[in-house]
Amino acid sequence: MHPRVDLESVQGLLADCEEISGGLSGPHDFESWKKQRQLRVSLLECISKMLDAYVGRTTYTAQVGYFAKLHLGEKVGDYDTLAGFDAIEDVILIDQSPIGKSPRSNPVTYVKAFDEIRRIFADTPLARQRKYTAGTFSFNVTGGRCEGCEGAGALEVEMVFMADVYVPCEDCGGKRYKPEVLDVTVNGKNIHQVLNLTVDAAIRFFPREEKLGQALWQLQQVGLGYLRLGQPATTLSGGEAQRIKVARELALAGRKAGRKMYVMDEPTTGLHLEDIRKLSKVFDRLLEQGHTLVIIEHNLDVIKLADWVIDLGPEGGAGGGTIVAMGRPEDVAKVEESHTGQWLAPLLKRVETLKLRPHPANEGALKTFELRA
Repeated sequence: MHPRVDLESVQGLLADCEEISGGLSGPHDFESWKKQRQLRVSLLECISKMLDAYVGRTTYTAQVGYFAKLHLGEKVGDYDTLAGFDAIEDVILIDQSPIGKSPRSNPVTYVKAFDEIRRIFADTPLARQRKYTAGTFSFNVTGGRCEGCEGAGALEVEMVFMADVYVPCEDCGGKRYKPEVLDVTVNGKNIHQVLNLTVDAAIRFFPREEKLGQALWQLQQVGLGYLRLGQPATTLSGGEAQRIKVARELALAGRKAGRKMYVMDEPTTGLHLEDIRKLSKVFDRLLEQGHTLVIIEHNLDVIKLADWVIDLGPEGGAGGGTIVAMGRPEDVAKVEESHTGQWLAPLLKRVETLKLRPHPANEGALKTFELRA
């Protein structure tokens, strides 16, 4: 991740960045946060906690939400001073709430890649002959969509004592479009078949579409290459929805200027170790663009990479909710009262000497390897 440094040398590390010093000070909803908070631009801040702490990550996220709402001009809670926000354009909370509440919402529309797909289909000879436009291939407006389900591909059935369910539309068989629109193909696939491709497969299917490839690549980089382009939002988990939001922010980061503060609540939930490694590279990219990350996390592989750790605890339930330790991961690992620090310590062991038996061809040669955490 971003290089960790002593706080005294932060300005040296970020010579081209303004520093945010300060935060909210004064009366808060909880005594634990009466201290002045300090957030620094282009640093990764990681908040760890004991599971189910009485005042835990969600509350802390809400406290950080003060920054966002106050920055946008909304009066929230009591405070004495708010300083240093000139260096940040906006604060964005990336949580695990759904990206949409209907089957019409899907990954490819959320990351703004569907516009390119519709343009590609509208440029085919058959589409031009029939005077189809990009709007014809949208399932959100009238024209080429199935009107029986209004492009959703499914109909909602209200249940009295259970959650509502969706059944495939009888008119289009779940394909969302009118039969004549499905006649238009690109490389042998119609738009329904393209939406059924996974992100990984779609990148290979459209090798020469740079703009589309960039948007899909962002989804691949956050470990979502297995999702179907048109997979309904109602079938996505909270962790998947959160990473789709991260992918969209990555796509937008290159187009819009200005530094942002991103607040994320456990983005590694449900991820394989390899996907966590990919996600850490995504964090690096955001940091390199001058943004600030505040991450609420339990995963030690992420916590150990943070520039600044705030450990909440020390126990769960009524025994938690206080700030046990703050500082670099190395500093937190030295705090005996911090359970997070106790587990971090072995991971932060920098160098081990591993002596291997020499190969017969190089008898007498003994090599020393450095293993870094």
